Order: sequence, then C-alpha cells, then structure tokens
Amino acid sequence: MKELQERIVQDGKVLSASVLKVDAFLNHQVDPQLTMKIGERFAELFAGETITKVLTIEASGIHFALATSFALGVPFVYAKKKKAVTLTEDVYSAPVHSFTRQETYQISVSKQYLSADDRVLIVDDFLATGAALIGLTQIVKDANAHLIGIGAVIEKSFQEGRGLLEQAGVRIESLARIESMSPEGIHFIQPESVRV
Repeated sequence: MKELQERIVQDGKVLSASVLKVDAFLNHQVDPQLTMKIGERFAELFAGETITKVLTIEASGIHFALATSFALGVPFVYAKKKKAVTLTEDVYSAPVHSFTRQETYQISVSKQYLSADDRVLIVDDFLATGAALIGLTQIVKDANAHLIGIGAVIEKSFQEGRGLLEQAGVRIESLARIESMSPEGIHFIQPESVRV
C-alpha cells in the first residue's frame, strides 16, 4: 500500500534496527482517513472469503479491526489484555509476550463472542516476532472457529513472525513489508516497494 509506505517514511521514526515508531499517525495519534483506507484494503485482499468476525488485540489493533469490519460489514472482537470484573463468563485465553513492553500477559476473549460457526480474519498493527498473532490464532483454534488469515498493517519481515505463522499454514497479507531499516532509511519488500 503505497500511501502507507510513504507515511512510514515521512512520519515514522526508526529508533533501532528492530524498533519503528509510528505513533504520529498509526498507534497513538491516529490518521482516521488512512485507517479507513487500511480497512478497505484488507477487505479487498480477503474479498473472496466469507468472514463473520474480525479479531484483534487491544489496544493498537482496535481501530484497524474496526475499519476492516466496517468495510466487510461484520462485527469485530478484541482480545483483552487484563480480565475485567465485568468479564464473568468463560473465556478463551492465551499467553502473549510483548516485545515493546517486555512483559508477558494473558489475552482473553469471551466464549460468547467467538464460536465454531465463525470464520475469522485477524487484524493487527504489526507483525514482527508474531507473539500476539500466534496468541490470537490459538484463541481461534480453541474456539474451533475457522481462521481465514491475518492482515498486518506493517510487517518487519526481517523478524521471525511470518515464518512461524506460515509454518502453521496461515495466510498473511501485510500492507507494508519492511525488509530492513535504520536511521538512514527504510527498505520495503517488492512489489509495493518505494526504496528510500
């Protein structure tokens, strides 16, 4: 997605060879027009599939899941990182290690909102180590739902996440695949590459 790549180059900040800060437009301050285009693009990429739910994890994936579910005309569900007192019913849960926060937490989804009848598209902001997405795929599996695939807004292709998910047979569509990055520049994988 060329517009997304251009914004990453323009407004993103490479903090190290593995850390990209995009909080100016994607995950702290949010560009709503770009977010809706991202949702529309995921809907186009998975247009041939019957999808009944979009699943993500709080908090950075929520607006992308909303935009995607709006474009698809289906509900979205987000996995909670902390179990609220209002979440009294049974839940599906999985451990997830956060690379950016350096902590492990249990994510959970109420069994009321995910079932064997669902055909699920997972959407998240980043695919890097794959930990969050692997946790979400485990929840889909535990629910006996059908996983259609994963939509990642930004993929750091030099990290192991894609390989781990592909080994499990998961379809992955990433809108901006970063081959390498440094403070000197960001290089995207073809075909949607804009070398900088």
